[in-house]
Amino acid sequence: MTSNIDEFIQDVVNKGTCTGCGLCVGMDESGQSFMIDTARGPSPILHKNHKIPELILKCCAGHSINYPEIYMDFYGKYPENWLTGIISGVYTGYCTNGIIRRNSSSGGVLTAVLCSLLESDQIDAAIVVTQGIPEPEKASVSIVNSVDKIQAAAQSVYVPVSTLDILNKLDPAKRYAITCLPEQSAALRYLQKCGHKQALSIKYILGPYTGTAIYPAAIQTFKRISGVKKNDQVVSLKWRAGEWPGYLEIITQSGIILQSPKVYYNFLIPFFVTNASLQSMDFSNEFADLAVGDAWSPEFESQGQGFSVVVSRNEKMTSLIEEMRQNGILTLQPESMESASSMHGHMIDFKKRGSYIRNRVRTMFGKKAPDFGYKPARIGINRILVEIVISTIFILGRTKLFRLILFVLPESIIGPLFNSLRLKWKNVSRKTKRQGLKSYEVTITRK
Repeated sequence: MTSNIDEFIQDVVNKGTCTGCGLCVGMDESGQSFMIDTARGPSPILHKNHKIPELILKCCAGHSINYPEIYMDFYGKYPENWLTGIISGVYTGYCTNGIIRRNSSSGGVLTAVLCSLLESDQIDAAIVVTQGIPEPEKASVSIVNSVDKIQAAAQSVYVPVSTLDILNKLDPAKRYAITCLPEQSAALRYLQKCGHKQALSIKYILGPYTGTAIYPAAIQTFKRISGVKKNDQVVSLKWRAGEWPGYLEIITQSGIILQSPKVYYNFLIPFFVTNASLQSMDFSNEFADLAVGDAWSPEFESQGQGFSVVVSRNEKMTSLIEEMRQNGILTLQPESMESASSMHGHMIDFKKRGSYIRNRVRTMFGKKAPDFGYKPARIGINRILVEIVISTIFILGRTKLFRLILFVLPESIIGPLFNSLRLKWKNVSRKTKRQGLKSYEVTITRK
């Protein structure tokens, strides 16, 4: 079976659907496989004597994760709303501690909850991803058991990080909380259902809403178009520095400080967006106990600082959130799911319908695409036409000709230009992209 597993994983990697999550390495009972960094993000290197169980065939995000099956196994039912997943409580707000709030990408809620779980002895350690380890331009996962180290991991990370390769380092006798991406949450739930000891030691799964990530090469390109020499090493990198919504800040060894508002450096997305971002159908981290995203609305944006949409998916987490609110650790107000969803309508559609269309097109052209066990029941022709435009931009953005644009136009021009075009496109496509979302239904393709 080892050779079959080898072929399976290489097929996922070679055909471009590997998410770089590290699950296969984390499941290797021999502990001898490892992840390496590549221009396309983390990639697994399997030891010839690895002991990866066949279970990987059922929970590899680059191949297949059956969302309907996990819903029935974990929640005992399907969600009433497939756009958002199972809901227990919805809030908007932030961490009351001003330092945590300012140092976080959004409202600091995930950081505050992890700290509270550790301080109240509900967990022995937290599994977090921290920017700047082992090098300023990189990020990595680690097991931490102090509030200071949890707070050091508060910033967003927009490049792929192998997180689940940490699995085989967990002590089944200890209790952990983890922050991870949507498909990683789903994979962990599947492993828990199957009795995987290390997965069962994770008592809380927390995660961010997840839209698009970019390949690490974007940083080198950003440096180059900003006139920074290739040998001028990065000594500090923050994706969301300063007041919310923040800005990309890069400090180099020579003392050069590059800063670009978040809405401007998004111009890197069409050129360096990851395949995982384009194939995932889960935006709101549907199998996390707690999912948190930016609260994008004029009301909150006008105030600056950081505001979050906070979604609890079970009564246990809702009770914890309510207790933290009553104790003044979190400042939260109840929110309707409809209102919270409207803050992310564009990206919800990008995942729930856009990703399905993109994956379907891949299979039509004989390419590999992951299977999530369901599909949108209906997609109008106008939405398909919109997706053709979006996908064409992504395809062109990966060509050498279009990447020349990055070296002709400085960031001070292309950033505002891209943001202007982005806003105009959102206005033009808004009606089509939101049409039918309220009545979104799915067809289960695998039971």
